[in-house]
Amino acid sequence: MVLPCSRHMFVRPVLHLDQHAWTEAHVAAFRYFGGVPRRLVPDNLKTGVDKLDLYDPKINNAFAELATHYGALVDPARAAKPKDKPRVERPMPYVRDSFWRGREFTSIEHMQAEAVTWSQQVAGRRKCRPLGGAAPMTVFDALEAAELLPLPPTPFVLARWSTATVGPDIHIKVGRTLYSVPWKLIGRRVDVRSTATMVQVFYDGQLVKTHAALDQGKRIDKSDYPPEKIAFQMRTPVWCRSQASEVGDACREVVDQLLEVNILYRLRAAQGATHPPQRQRCGRQLLLADRAALGAGTLPRDRGRPDRAGWGNASLLGAVVHLALPVRGPRGAVAERWAHGAVHHLRPRERWIPRGRQPRPGARHV
Repeated sequence: MVLPCSRHMFVRPVLHLDQHAWTEAHVAAFRYFGGVPRRLVPDNLKTGVDKLDLYDPKINNAFAELATHYGALVDPARAAKPKDKPRVERPMPYVRDSFWRGREFTSIEHMQAEAVTWSQQVAGRRKCRPLGGAAPMTVFDALEAAELLPLPPTPFVLARWSTATVGPDIHIKVGRTLYSVPWKLIGRRVDVRSTATMVQVFYDGQLVKTHAALDQGKRIDKSDYPPEKIAFQMRTPVWCRSQASEVGDACREVVDQLLEVNILYRLRAAQGATHPPQRQRCGRQLLLADRAALGAGTLPRDRGRPDRAGWGNASLLGAVVHLALPVRGPRGAVAERWAHGAVHHLRPRERWIPRGRQPRPGARHV
């Protein structure tokens, strides 16, 4: 950065001129000068200008945020017009020959520190012919320093801006981390502002989501999911027990025994036991809950007698409730099927055999 009146310059070498390095270099330049120029004339690089226009250029989000914080006006130079910024173009051969030639650096930090020292002691004290032989630092201290805008009382927070598309799983990827956003934005492109401690998501200039920054992994907010998708996770074991208590003591006992072990696999069964249509008969709740647990693989499939192994697990739900369920046959005939509430030790039920097909000798159809 070169000030036009005094020709006082600030040099900062970088390995990659990305958005973060561009913004960080401006912050260091303002701190070096002790103030902010009222008008910034950058080149039309993508880290500063997104879209070139003579009257209304579109400034990059990060660069616009910096200019707003410091109160400076960004006025990009015209394309292919180097004379719009001659104070920067002309000193480049001098910087190359005076600073780079014959020097060795051990790291990028060492290089940047040496560049600040060179800007003060060498470039700032040189005899400048456009200034009548005066040193740039002398003219800067006498005339230009008082015209700069003062630095803001709060330091500027360096942020990285990027764009992302909300996936069908309501997540966006920022770096190596997935962040959830409201489900209504699925398929939309959003702007993401990420700092060392916070990640903010903007849509059409409006802040829609804020997350704490994470290096790698997932940040999920359950409120971002649709109501019908999050109902399972919102109905926690505590919710199931409270709903069962409103039904009665028998229902509460069923839910407590379901959630005694393997809560994750039996949570569906506990939620179903407290569903309003099934609150009339606790015996039916017992049967349906145990069938759901059996289908989830949390109860053994031992159908033996009480004196056989596994009956201890079969008596997990307490007393056995007999429930007659109507079963309609192939020709409309109605039969009754008896089922035990604990599912283990079920009575055999009749099976209809189609006409013309005889059972094999010794075969047992149940």
